[in-house]
Amino acid sequence: MTVPLLSLQGLTKAYPGVIANNNVSFDIGVGQVHALLGENGAGKSTLVKMIYGLVKPDSGTMLLNGRTYAPPEPRAARADGIAMVFQHFSLFDALNVAENIALGMESPPAMRDLAARIRDVSETYGLPLDPYRTVGDLSAGERQRVEIIRCLLQDPKLLIMDEPTSVLTPQEVDILFQTLRKLKSEGTAILYISHKLEEIRTLCDHATVLRLGENVGECIPAETSARDMAELMVGSALKPPERAGRELGEVALDISGLSVPSPSDFGTALRNIHMTVRQGEVLGIGGVAGNGQDELLSVLSGEVTTAADAVKLAGRPVGDLGPTARRRLGLLTAPEERLGHAAAPDMSLTENAMLTGSVRENLVSNGFLKWRDAENFAKRIITDFDVRTPGPDNAARSLSGGNLQKFVIGREVLQRPDVLVVNQPTWGVDASAAAAIRQSILDLAANGAAVVCISQDLDELMEISDRFAALNEGRLSTPRDTAGLTIDEIGLMMGGAHGMEVAHV
Repeated sequence: MTVPLLSLQGLTKAYPGVIANNNVSFDIGVGQVHALLGENGAGKSTLVKMIYGLVKPDSGTMLLNGRTYAPPEPRAARADGIAMVFQHFSLFDALNVAENIALGMESPPAMRDLAARIRDVSETYGLPLDPYRTVGDLSAGERQRVEIIRCLLQDPKLLIMDEPTSVLTPQEVDILFQTLRKLKSEGTAILYISHKLEEIRTLCDHATVLRLGENVGECIPAETSARDMAELMVGSALKPPERAGRELGEVALDISGLSVPSPSDFGTALRNIHMTVRQGEVLGIGGVAGNGQDELLSVLSGEVTTAADAVKLAGRPVGDLGPTARRRLGLLTAPEERLGHAAAPDMSLTENAMLTGSVRENLVSNGFLKWRDAENFAKRIITDFDVRTPGPDNAARSLSGGNLQKFVIGREVLQRPDVLVVNQPTWGVDASAAAAIRQSILDLAANGAAVVCISQDLDELMEISDRFAALNEGRLSTPRDTAGLTIDEIGLMMGGAHGMEVAHV
């Protein structure tokens, strides 16, 4: 019988108050693309951290090619042929591609030799890169190439990929999958983590499903529907979001001739943006990361102010108002970066509820903070949005990414905004939680709110948006009804392949 490349046997890891992994066992074969599925908080991150040497298991063993494998640190894991591409890139914008890759090597060769290797490997695997380009000038898809090539230069036996397609256009996803299939044909195993179940069905040979830290089943994705996999992950039937019929009201948000210079050398300037959003409407804005999404949200939130008439709320100029004043008038926002921007990492959930809810939830009286009311507001968010946490006193950083995302979105939705602007509302969120968040957005619109949803998830935008526009290099295409738009058309709009008029083809 063939010895598996990596065998996990009874891995267990506990933290105070929670068992992250409990007796997890499964094998990964040579040249196998193996999916690791599970809800947020199911234990996926802890498990791959043990494989990569970032976390030491409390009990259990790992075997690599039949021999005991217990890496004390990532350096040892890399030496044994284990490489990992993380969900969030670890690159320095001011350095070029070759310099960034050299930083991750134990003994980098001379820069000229390294540049030649980068060109050779990147072209061999269909991910061409210029080693001398500054990383800050690269698109999100190109940055991911840097991370992947950095791993491939190690000649890995096992490549771990965490949500690798979340920042890619459909065309870039196709290129990535071709690369992964080539690696598979050469005998490299891939452990693939993603919430995009149709991708799992297309790419992966086998899948292991975690729930509450335990292995609850395995399947062959090509023979299993996305719904069946999702229900195995959550342990119950999934209810798809429902779109209630609704009539659109007056214009709630009006952006006219909005141009804002780039806030940094590696940011994106906004260029002559026009858009209107009516009461009861969801406007979806797609775009590959780095094309102005963060800058647009900052302008709409009031973190960056403009001429008063550039942003109007129910006909009232608000472009020169800051975030608190806009919140008071009913314009609420939820940024993409949940830890550090949307939430203060070391503050409790109660304190984070106070940060944005103080005005609309009346959590301040005569200059005094009403902590009991803030705690009750935090408890309501936790309950209504199924946030998995021991309680409102826990720090934001103690939550898994998906659970913190549910808290951040819930905090804004429960404040009953007249206009809600969200960037990446279901980033890193499992199928069940994503459906719940999307339903809350649709319910908000059904009750008369105007919603702007900025997302790189095209399926999400097609599911909840009434109209769609694409951001490319700081320019916004003319919004169009989502009915009739194809994924290919939208992908081209996002990539700017034929300018912004592609939507009218």
